[in-house]
Amino acid sequence: IGQDIYIRNRVDMNRAMDGDIVAVELLPESEWRAPNMRIGGADGADDDGGDGEVLGSKTHVAMIDPDEEAVSMNMSSGSVRPTGVVVGIIRRNWRARGYCGSLLPPKGTAYKDSHTMSVLVCPVEKKYPMVRIQTRQAQTLQDKRIVVAIDGWGTDSTYPEGHYVKTLGNIGDKDVETEVLILEHDINTAPFTPAVHACVPPLPWAVSEGDLADPNRKDFRHLPICSVDPPGCKDIDDALHIRKLPSGNYELGVHIADVTHFLQPGTAMDAEASSRATTTYLVQRRIDMLPKPLTEDICSLRANVERLAFSVLWEITEDAQVLSTSFTKSVIRSRAALTYAEAQTRIDDERMQDELTCNLRAMLSIAKLLRKARMDRGALELASPEVKFEIDTETQDPLDVGMYQLRETNRMVEEMMLLANCAVAERCLQSFPANSLLRRHPVPPSRQFEPLLQAATAVGFHIDIDSSKALAESLDRAVRDDDPYFNKLIRIMATRCMTQARYFGSGEVARPEYYHYGLAAPLYTHFTSPIRRYADVVVHRVLMAVLGLQPLPDGLRDREFMHQVVDNLNVRHKNAQLAGRASVDLHTLIFFKDKQITADARVTRVKRNAVIVFVPKFGLEGSVMLPNEDDYVLDEEKQTLTRRTDGIMLYRIFDVCAVSIRVEEGFGRRKSLVLEMCDRSRLAAE
Repeated sequence: IGQDIYIRNRVDMNRAMDGDIVAVELLPESEWRAPNMRIGGADGADDDGGDGEVLGSKTHVAMIDPDEEAVSMNMSSGSVRPTGVVVGIIRRNWRARGYCGSLLPPKGTAYKDSHTMSVLVCPVEKKYPMVRIQTRQAQTLQDKRIVVAIDGWGTDSTYPEGHYVKTLGNIGDKDVETEVLILEHDINTAPFTPAVHACVPPLPWAVSEGDLADPNRKDFRHLPICSVDPPGCKDIDDALHIRKLPSGNYELGVHIADVTHFLQPGTAMDAEASSRATTTYLVQRRIDMLPKPLTEDICSLRANVERLAFSVLWEITEDAQVLSTSFTKSVIRSRAALTYAEAQTRIDDERMQDELTCNLRAMLSIAKLLRKARMDRGALELASPEVKFEIDTETQDPLDVGMYQLRETNRMVEEMMLLANCAVAERCLQSFPANSLLRRHPVPPSRQFEPLLQAATAVGFHIDIDSSKALAESLDRAVRDDDPYFNKLIRIMATRCMTQARYFGSGEVARPEYYHYGLAAPLYTHFTSPIRRYADVVVHRVLMAVLGLQPLPDGLRDREFMHQVVDNLNVRHKNAQLAGRASVDLHTLIFFKDKQITADARVTRVKRNAVIVFVPKFGLEGSVMLPNEDDYVLDEEKQTLTRRTDGIMLYRIFDVCAVSIRVEEGFGRRKSLVLEMCDRSRLAAE
């Protein structure tokens, strides 16, 4: 039918679970429904019946990566959706690794360990139903996070039947809850096997005479190369340089760690990297795709050491017109490993006139022109409310949390990486039109923009979604003089309307579908992070074949094999992102534990029984529940709530407000942030 089918509740799901392949009966149009305009109860309990969707009230950190992950966080509530019921389960996809949860607290009689009891386990993920298990350890397990597996789900049973697998530890313990999110998102944390470690050169490692004598590898050790990364970065994938040519043009270089020099096809390490597919970044923890000697030493483009690289070079004019592009293996010696803040300080300090600083200024100037050209083509400047934590060095608990500050140097590096990725995609596709690994961002269906359009219209702004360029121009115009944060909030909303960017094999889809909507790029791939992404490893191998450095591996010619690789890349990439966000959520809860904080907020949606607010300082969004929904009148079109007794408007979308934030434990031992409206005068008091 060309769009998703809305399943209203667990009854209509008919024992189906997330991930199952099902048969759905589409109901007559007279029975189609719109999502409910209510927010679920504060305890997070599921409604197993009722008509219409009850949206969960969980407060979450609203992190979205504009390029990588743009998920429609909510459907527009006003329009009727094709509605159906599950009539058959074609294939179960119950997780072999099990489900994390905790025992549902007993009603009345306390749990005892003396005899076998039938108990319900409440999963930490609300999308899964409770699981009934038989255990003699109920009293012991009642304050633990445990893992259960599902064995079956009878047609006459409200809940699936399962069995106890293992105990992870005490509920609320930071390490235990981290282990929960790792298991929930299927992140492989197993130690690398001896066979994998055998593929890694012994330390200390250094560039050899053979590497320097290789006719296919150029010596760039004399170039003024440096890297610019987040603070604490040890797995440095990329480094940059720029220098003036005698012609008056610039030579611009992007140098990427030559991981494929060490990661050979058909080895145990390659199989492991392909399976893991990506490095996962949690707060205070990194789960590597490759062994640490490679990621932090041998491949990392650290300062003042010689390293092997795969380089892309351009001759580019002062007005950022690319005249020529070349690709080569190389040897480099980075002169500095800078943070974004350090690079920005150099650029801004007019007293600093050394070669490296002057080059950074020139590169920033070129990056601004490249960015303007992209925006003129219709690239979207979206927004992501990323947060960063200040961590206690002893306890590893968060001391403070705040929005991540983006600097000009962040955008400078981003432009260089985009330029390299686009250039590599174009070159690979020229030589291997059926065997290249690319990345596309499908044009979002117009219905996904409904939440954005509704919100903007309610405050008098028109958003044009006919093209990415039209959308970009509309977002630029969405400015309110009385609220400098308004435009960023609109861009965050636009980001949530996007589809998800995906890897694909160039032989799998038609050429028009290669387009990357968010970047307004006809071709795009990932080349610049092979230390942490297996997709980039594949692209490096294709580019090596393009340059005649080695044959294209057989696996890249096998369409079925590549289809499996690409599917795994997409799944693992998404899992790693979700795990990272879950880690941010966890540390946000830890930060707010045992404290109540008042913060500035903005209304982002209004419902019959709640107001949804976004808190810029902490990058989180959550529901402020109203005491009695019958006291209020919702105008969905204008996105306002008025008091029924006197018609006074109380809340309107994008209103500036203040909320108090605290942590509570609710249904199923799930902790969540509770937000309550308060007077803005309390902001000054705190």
